[in-house]
Amino acid sequence: MRLTTAQALIGFLARQFTERDGRRRRLIAATWGIFGHGNVAGIGQALLETGGKRMPFLQGRNEQAMVHAAVGYARQSGRLSAHAVTTSIGPGATNLVTGAALATVNRLPVLLLPGDTFATRPADPVLQQLELPYAGDVSVNDTLRPVSRYFDRITRPEALIPAALQAMRVLTDPVQTGAVTLALPQDVQAEAYDWPEEFFAERVWTVRRPRPDHAELEAAARAVRAAARPLIIAGGGIRHSAAEAELAGFAEATGIPVAATQAGKGTLPYGHPADVGAIGHTGTAAANELARTADLVIAAGTRLTDFTTASATLFRHPHVRFTGLNLDPFDAHKLAARPLVADAREGLRELAALLSGHRVDAGYAAAYRSAKEDWERQVDLAFHAADPDAAPTQAQLLGALDAVVTGDDVLINAAGSLPGDLHKLWRARSPLQYHVEYGYSCMGYEIPAAIGVALADPGRPVWALVGDGTYLMNPTELVTAVQEGIPLKLVIVDNQGYASIGGLSQAVGGERLGTDFRNGGRPGWPEVDLAANAASLGMTVIRAHTVRDLREALAQAREADRPTCVYTRTRTPDTVSGPPPAQAWWDVPVAETATRTSAIEAREEYDRQAADRRRHL
Repeated sequence: MRLTTAQALIGFLARQFTERDGRRRRLIAATWGIFGHGNVAGIGQALLETGGKRMPFLQGRNEQAMVHAAVGYARQSGRLSAHAVTTSIGPGATNLVTGAALATVNRLPVLLLPGDTFATRPADPVLQQLELPYAGDVSVNDTLRPVSRYFDRITRPEALIPAALQAMRVLTDPVQTGAVTLALPQDVQAEAYDWPEEFFAERVWTVRRPRPDHAELEAAARAVRAAARPLIIAGGGIRHSAAEAELAGFAEATGIPVAATQAGKGTLPYGHPADVGAIGHTGTAAANELARTADLVIAAGTRLTDFTTASATLFRHPHVRFTGLNLDPFDAHKLAARPLVADAREGLRELAALLSGHRVDAGYAAAYRSAKEDWERQVDLAFHAADPDAAPTQAQLLGALDAVVTGDDVLINAAGSLPGDLHKLWRARSPLQYHVEYGYSCMGYEIPAAIGVALADPGRPVWALVGDGTYLMNPTELVTAVQEGIPLKLVIVDNQGYASIGGLSQAVGGERLGTDFRNGGRPGWPEVDLAANAASLGMTVIRAHTVRDLREALAQAREADRPTCVYTRTRTPDTVSGPPPAQAWWDVPVAETATRTSAIEAREEYDRQAADRRRHL
């Protein structure tokens, strides 16, 4: 079949499928793109030639945002379906880097197809080419190498065949998946070649579920039976494996409590008897106290980041040991854990069978359930608004939203102070409801990711929660939502500055330098209107000045059939209406020598907290 390289690639992608548990899905369901001279005559023409039914095209406004949308789609699709993203050369390609890093950190598949400079070098340099005197084979696309799980540059048409197959292998590998980059020189995209018909045959890539090794399984079972105070940490791997039912069954059978990371929150609904809430720096008092006294921690599908481990200060039992249930041996061995390398669903099933009849002490179960009830009373207090005609706190906003949504809704957030409040306070009703990207914690993820989630799951109410700083960083895909008729619900939480990092700055002796917004060079909110800005991009906007307004606005937005924004300006919480403070430490190094009192005092507190840091060996 004589086709250009770009035509062959799009035709190949249209015939790739995944299969897991007997369910088959399109691997690459659509292609996002912004066209420039580096891809318009290659990939652009190929998409036209292939047709929208075989390969749908989605138009974006910002290359980074297109990757975020693709990531949102992949996460909502259980990593079984993904999107491709095509860009021109130069700045269009380098704009992919942040999105690629986010995808790879979160182990979510996305296929990147950046244009590249001429392979044949008929003119050197060409428009937007980076010249390096020491290397003629380097382009700006090489910035994607460290943030891609697979990278190749297709300098000859026939090189596409092995590269495309490797790309699909990585995208569908539950251990290796992440961003995959095929850099496409613009001349090679348009070059014709005689392709073997077999290249275009339908291929089904089985997403495997590895079972645990028997010896590792026996060791894990012995560890559970020997433990007096075991604790499960549920991470995003539970969700990716669709192992929520197995986690619930395991917890019910053994009575072992379950704490959740940001990625794992919602894998048990908040009302489950074994759920003790969030763990780590943004965790609950109940979960963190269990972690401090646990003699066995089962880390299930988690990378054990510093927020989860409180920067290696959380687990304080003198004889605590760890069991790492994870698909990836790299993660399964963290904290010197006994590895249980397996798919989370299969591992939990087989471990539960070995532990048949085993349960934790009834007193232990009663104590952690009581602690969880105490925490829920604190959540009620934070959500409650004594004066509904006052401006809301951020926690009261979450309380108003909690009263509006059902288990069908999806909440998306990534950065600022909201992830901490959501992790501690939000009552997740279903496995897909809580969608907080906290692996890369990228400002600007929320709006495009909401579009991706809505494309993956049409008809489900999808909320993007953003602060004013995040909104100003990346609002442009609102136009995409309006253009495509995607009824996302945007909540702009205006706290008049970079409030989250401002609080951290204050805690580490930075005295909020550079975190408050300025008006005409003076402290104060600049004369801008974010609600009007959202309206100018095509959104229906509802302004909410009070808690009462907010409740009505959120209910109205949920029922809307077009993109709708709720704008509110929050007030600083007092000690009664604010969320509970951090229940565990986070290591942000403080200046070891300074002259300002704030930094000196912050360093004293830092040294006190750091003394609890521990190497688990």
